[in-house]
Amino acid sequence: MDEAVQTHLRLESFQGKFDVKEFVGSISEKLINESKAHAGPFDPKPFILTFEAAVDKLISVRKDIQTRTEQMEKSVRVAEREYSKKMADLNKGFEAVGQSFTGMENKMNEVGRTAIRIGEQLESVHQQRQRAQAAYDLIDFYNHFSRDDTSRLDAMKKEGREGRRRVAILLRRLGTVAKEVDLPNAEETRERIEKYCEKFEKDMLHLFDRAYRRGDPKMMHHCAQVLLEFNGGASCVQVYVNQHDFFINRVRETTASSNSQLWDTIPDPDARPPTTEPGLAELFQEIRATVGQEVQIVQAVFPNPPFVMQVFLQRVFAQSIQQHLEHLINMATSISDLSCLRVLQMVHRETSQLVEDLKAYELPSSIPRSPIEGSEFKRSVNGTQPVPATASVGTMLETAMEELFVPYTEGQRYLEKESKSLTELYASFLTNFTRYHERSQKAGKSSMFDRMVNQLSAAAATTSNTGTTSTSAQAAAAILRYGGLAAPTQPKEEEDPIREEDGQLNVDIAETMLKWHAEAVGRCVELSSPSDVPKHAFALLRVLAAALGNSYVEIALETVHARLESADTKGEPNLQTLVVLREVDLICHLWQQYVNMALLPLASSSVTVRREMVVFNNQTVSRIEGAANQIMQRLTDSLVAWLSSQLAKQKKNDFKPRNDDLSFARVNTEPCVACCDMLEKVRDAAKESLTGKNLEIFLTEIGVAFHGLLLDHLRKFPVSATGGLMLAKDLKLYQDTIATFNIPSLHERFEFLRQLGNVFLVRPEILKSYITEGYLGRIDSSLLRPYLAQRSDWGQAEKGFNDSTGDDGAGAVSDGKGGLKDRFGMGRLSMIMKDLEPLREHMPGVSMPSLPGGFSSLSIPTRAFGSGG
Repeated sequence: MDEAVQTHLRLESFQGKFDVKEFVGSISEKLINESKAHAGPFDPKPFILTFEAAVDKLISVRKDIQTRTEQMEKSVRVAEREYSKKMADLNKGFEAVGQSFTGMENKMNEVGRTAIRIGEQLESVHQQRQRAQAAYDLIDFYNHFSRDDTSRLDAMKKEGREGRRRVAILLRRLGTVAKEVDLPNAEETRERIEKYCEKFEKDMLHLFDRAYRRGDPKMMHHCAQVLLEFNGGASCVQVYVNQHDFFINRVRETTASSNSQLWDTIPDPDARPPTTEPGLAELFQEIRATVGQEVQIVQAVFPNPPFVMQVFLQRVFAQSIQQHLEHLINMATSISDLSCLRVLQMVHRETSQLVEDLKAYELPSSIPRSPIEGSEFKRSVNGTQPVPATASVGTMLETAMEELFVPYTEGQRYLEKESKSLTELYASFLTNFTRYHERSQKAGKSSMFDRMVNQLSAAAATTSNTGTTSTSAQAAAAILRYGGLAAPTQPKEEEDPIREEDGQLNVDIAETMLKWHAEAVGRCVELSSPSDVPKHAFALLRVLAAALGNSYVEIALETVHARLESADTKGEPNLQTLVVLREVDLICHLWQQYVNMALLPLASSSVTVRREMVVFNNQTVSRIEGAANQIMQRLTDSLVAWLSSQLAKQKKNDFKPRNDDLSFARVNTEPCVACCDMLEKVRDAAKESLTGKNLEIFLTEIGVAFHGLLLDHLRKFPVSATGGLMLAKDLKLYQDTIATFNIPSLHERFEFLRQLGNVFLVRPEILKSYITEGYLGRIDSSLLRPYLAQRSDWGQAEKGFNDSTGDDGAGAVSDGKGGLKDRFGMGRLSMIMKDLEPLREHMPGVSMPSLPGGFSSLSIPTRAFGSGG
């Protein structure tokens, strides 16, 4: 076998990565080369011999490997048995060690428990020894005091800081014991102890004061600690606070009076409320700086810094801030109630910010006064009262701020002042308006305005008689005073002349009143407690309703209604009433938006108050809407009456003219021109002032009523053949004018009138067929007879008409009803039939149709006179 082949058959060739193809190729590589080198056919024998020898060698190698594997397995089994045996021995050893440690731990625990018992016994014995020693010392010092001997205490005081502390503790205990001892001369001994205690306290306070003046914080801390052990340290704190530079060394100069711009603008309700005042801002800034420094000093000097800071801050609020607040309030009150309220809100806002800033200086709770403060002796023998636990600085600041504003917000004080201020502002603002409407209604009969004045006078009189003042009484007196409605007790000075525009409603005035009210509501939210906000908001809503509703809008509506009632029926109606209604519409809409967005959310916490506010507001708005609807109805009646009077001016021969050029030169008759001019004015005024359904209903009422007037008008005048042309022109002008109303239901009515006017133009022979066509064909012919009778040739045409009236008329009605239902459903001409129906019963003279009362539907819950679309 070749050496190269033998090399590949060694054991090392099979270690690592082994590939069969590479192995076979490497063995047969040389044989393949030799076979290629010899020409002739392929000879397989060399390959067979080589592979047989390789296989034999591989079998031998495999046997060797199996033998070695068996030997190694035997060795591994022997090693595993030895390892298992060693591990078992080690586990037994660890278990023995663990048991030893457990036993040792148990013994140590027993020793520890024994030591604890011994320690507790020793502590108990030590406490008993301390109590016995303390009791002995107390008895000994008490005996010394009974003999008026204080040499030991004097010597102890001279021992330094620790001696003074021990003296403080002894004196406190002696004071407690002296109150309980009942022996001869006990009273004298107690007086000596008390005198010595007073002297000791004075000495310590004097020492503290000297250290304070020298700026020695260590000695100040020692004195404070000693006095804390002696009697709680309250006297030391008072000395420190009373002698602080913030309170005694600086004379504060008030700058409020020098700030003329602030005090000139603050009573103006249209000016923005002040946000700060120079003197107040300077004071608060100094407080912030002083407290920031004082916290560090107090923590270094006093053993109970939270208590000291609270005393200091309480003095700041009770003295510095309160004095400045009273000064500002007094100055503002001398100007007006609004100034006082604005100053109160400004100070409240600034103080709230100051409190939030001072809360950052919250100090940790104080530690016990001494290491033995909690001992049994302190609790049972000496009767010492522990230092009371102090509340947090934040809680104290909240309480101090609340007490600062109690004199101005307690009970109903704030609400009464706010209501009074608003009422006076509104009354002053509406003075000329009130005087204008008072004079406008003075000559008329008793009205709602008169009733309101009487009620206000009664309320004011009740106040003066009883001597008590309420919000409603103040409001009544203010309105009477500012409106000039009170009964004069002396001759009045000459008043300014009243202009027409002073009595007109204006949305800008309503916006101003709502703006003032919104400012008052903002103050109410800030100055009132959260639980009182709903009812206070309701009270302010009542003030607004009394001013904006009763004293402004309703008074204007009352004057307009009185003018309509007293107006000359022969004169042309005043369409300026629609302008007033437009202003009322806008004001009510603005009012509703304000109440829904600003006031009702404030009452969300109280379901009852919110419901009462909604009911009250709806009643107020509904009352205004009702008055506006009455005015609208009265204006409609006046317009219809004026149109009727114009039609009554129609001359008897206007539609039976002479055959002259003057008669034919006229395009329309004078009553027609006058009525159409008025209808155009009504249309323009209504479209300018009304919107939505209100506009449609108003114009429909005018159109329907005028249609009824024309139906009655046409049957009063004889019409000739040439006069029929004049009548047709008038009816065409009526129809064209009404068409500009853009009301579909009126188009059919006046188309019927035009066709009815054509009966005076058609020839007699075709008259019967004409009335059976169009709209006339749907009307009973007997209802048309009064109009046909006005034809100048009716005497000739009546006979032929009567011959066929029975059958044709009935057929026309039947066909008319069928055609009407087919073309118009239930029939839009039903109202025309209703207008013509009285003619059937009263042929000789038909009365004018009554005007339907259709304005009861104009009341809109959320807005007066509709939503505008």
